Amino acid sequence: MDRIEICRAKKFKGEFFPPPDKSISHRAVIFSSISKGKSLVKNFLKAEDTMTSVNSMKMLGVDIVHRRSTGKKNRRETELIINGRGLYGLKEPFDIIDCRNSGTTIRLLSGILSGNAFFSILTGDESLKKRPMSRVILPLRQMGAEIMARGGDNYPPLAVRGGRLKAIKYSMPVASAQVKTAIMLAGLYAVGETEVIEPFKSRDHSERILPCFGAHISVEGLYIKIRSGLELKGTEVYVPGDFSSAAFFIVAAILIPDSEVLIKNVGVNPTRTGLLEVLKQMGANIVLNNIRDIYANSSILTHDNSLFIGEPVADIYCKGGRDLKSINIMRESIPLLIDEFPIICVAATQAEGITTIRGAEELRLKESDRISAISKELRKMGAEIEEFEDGLSIKGKTELKGASLESYKDHRIAMALSIASLIADGTSTINNVSSVNISFPGFFDILSKLTA
Repeated sequence: MDRIEICRAKKFKGEFFPPPDKSISHRAVIFSSISKGKSLVKNFLKAEDTMTSVNSMKMLGVDIVHRRSTGKKNRRETELIINGRGLYGLKEPFDIIDCRNSGTTIRLLSGILSGNAFFSILTGDESLKKRPMSRVILPLRQMGAEIMARGGDNYPPLAVRGGRLKAIKYSMPVASAQVKTAIMLAGLYAVGETEVIEPFKSRDHSERILPCFGAHISVEGLYIKIRSGLELKGTEVYVPGDFSSAAFFIVAAILIPDSEVLIKNVGVNPTRTGLLEVLKQMGANIVLNNIRDIYANSSILTHDNSLFIGEPVADIYCKGGRDLKSINIMRESIPLLIDEFPIICVAATQAEGITTIRGAEELRLKESDRISAISKELRKMGAEIEEFEDGLSIKGKTELKGASLESYKDHRIAMALSIASLIADGTSTINNVSSVNISFPGFFDILSKLTA
């Protein structure tokens, strides 16, 4: 059955490599596919979400080959060899492209397909069909794309007829890395220089990786400029460990007494690691060791911010035993910890005082309504939570109790509840846990190893 039982952890010690970064894996596949020539993607995340991007690009005529290799510390890794077709070499798909549960795939492809002179349809699963697409459709239409969608042009399926685009200057109403990247990709096809202005900084993997393929991207604070007219060229991309996947084990380590965990080769891009700042302010014992910058082709980066920016990587050491205190998290911080919201809520149940999170209404539009989902399930375990339209407040410190829990088929809710179960009295049962395969296929194996 699609459920798991988890008891209170008696120990939590060890070291491991987290799975490769999901966001970078998506981008590596998609950017390589619209580049001329061969690209090699090392340490690719082979999970349901990222394979959706692989299969989508194959439907557009891209040749992608998988192989297993021996990577760092003799670990077995997945590599992709991608024979890119260039910006204008994609083929019109013979069938509807199913983006399944992947918001990254459908939004990034919207930007690319807007610049290709053929017809395509993008759809998804039940969850994806409920996620808003008007935020990406509006700017792409301003650039000249013809896009129609269900529900007043707001929900998948999307019908896209691409063609000649024009550059625009677009101020984003909501900070979203997916929407930003869709506009940037469309900007590669547009006549002129496209400018995107963010309200708050969102994850910037696209800005860091695209120049390695030859794109001309400049970044000044919240302003991003994309110049068209340059053909992208295939390159080599190394994908670091996923911080959002490591986050669940970071929180587990600081909540379980006498724990000690080392998480190796984790991407610590500052637009992804808002959780570390939050936990340190709460009093957690977390240290970053062996900090280094990796260049997209695995060589060491010589900094030149006008051209390339590296992806920082570190080993994260976490130790339990410290008392935590509550914290207030406001709107400007949300884009930097958007995926970590469920596990932050678990940490807040063990912090003295009232932790408040506001300005997070975007979380109602993810794979599930994450504000409602985590509130409801942690209440089952005894947590004191007040829910707002844009967030919640959690009173701690609370002794959690085992309960029958629902993941809502949301991988991050399933993993957050698994960590909550490790600190709860009794046994918890979590339903629909196969959803973790969207981003972290080996999650429960590592959990067992660290608690054995």
